[in-house]
Amino acid sequence: MQLVTQILEWQGEFTDIRRLIHQHPELGFEEQHTSTLVARYLRQWGYQVHEGIGGTGVVGVLHNGSGSKRIGIRADMDALPIHEESGVAHCSQHAGKMHACGHDGHTAILLCAARYLAETRAFDGTLNLIFQPAEETLKGASRMIEDGLFERFPCDAVYALHNMPGLPVGLFVTQAGAMSASSDVVTIKLLGVGGHGAMPHKAKDPVVAAAELVLALQSIVARNVPAGEVGVVTVGSLQAGEAANVIPDVATLKLSVRATNPQIRALLKKRITEIAQGVAKTHDIELDLDYDERIGVLINTPAETALLQNVARSLVGEQAVLTSVPSGYLGSEDFASMLEVRPGCYIVTGNGNSGPSGCMVHNPGYDFNDQAIPFGASLWVRLVETYLNEA
Repeated sequence: MQLVTQILEWQGEFTDIRRLIHQHPELGFEEQHTSTLVARYLRQWGYQVHEGIGGTGVVGVLHNGSGSKRIGIRADMDALPIHEESGVAHCSQHAGKMHACGHDGHTAILLCAARYLAETRAFDGTLNLIFQPAEETLKGASRMIEDGLFERFPCDAVYALHNMPGLPVGLFVTQAGAMSASSDVVTIKLLGVGGHGAMPHKAKDPVVAAAELVLALQSIVARNVPAGEVGVVTVGSLQAGEAANVIPDVATLKLSVRATNPQIRALLKKRITEIAQGVAKTHDIELDLDYDERIGVLINTPAETALLQNVARSLVGEQAVLTSVPSGYLGSEDFASMLEVRPGCYIVTGNGNSGPSGCMVHNPGYDFNDQAIPFGASLWVRLVETYLNEA
């Protein structure tokens, strides 16, 4: 292990900061307490601090030397609308809200790196630290970009990390190309004509159409997505009527759609739309289809990924850096919006495999593993120094 010695010595201090954030979780675009805390520390360490970017986002800027290169590192700050059941002493003090995804840990990691980089200044160029709101809504990154993030704080490359329960602390995973899936939400309303359950011939039954549509949608991945590609079409909600003897006017389906290839994402949209239109026409009912393209495939660029992999290897060794994502991982990440406009890389770091730290994210029993702080902070420090000092 070649972790930064000073960062190891600060682990207790930044554990306390992480747990303070954990006790005061805030949902997307409500991160007032967290952004104020972040801004206060950054100012204390000598950063130029800009608040209110994209709502509650914070950017800390540190220039050093005369270098022209510019790097951005992002941490997300928001929590989830989940009631915590982790049993930890520092559990959420706000009922119905908790840091169930470890964004409190990501923020603490970047703050720890920020302090070290401000004190040592062993880099030549510009460092932009991006503390992002509302990652869980998949809207925070785009809101910051729309607010002029990269025009106001130019970055030649951007980076981000996320913890992963089930992987040991000290392990890193990243790969060039697709790193996480796109995420789209589709709401389909089948608008029929209601009637008496005993006289279906006088109605236009949207329930029968909905049942046919659910089954037809399952043919898309099986018959339209090439073998070896990944696509998911899940009907998570089907709502229609309340009484057994009443044919309702409307049946509503809600779909989660994911892919790891932009072309497959476009194919899924095309086929879902075509099939829904066909089913509605067959049953002589109207169709109201809302296709919400929330976030694209997160695609790591090759050069930036290779650099981060090498930096990680210098910290934890060759065996602790995996260069392919385990199959079946179809989580989505708001950082994809930043990588659509700037080159960069997203990396996963182990959160442990026992107790609350081994509990999967988005679960009421989860907690971030504070032992991961020095690994993430050391990674960011060495990345900044390497990237900004390269010719």
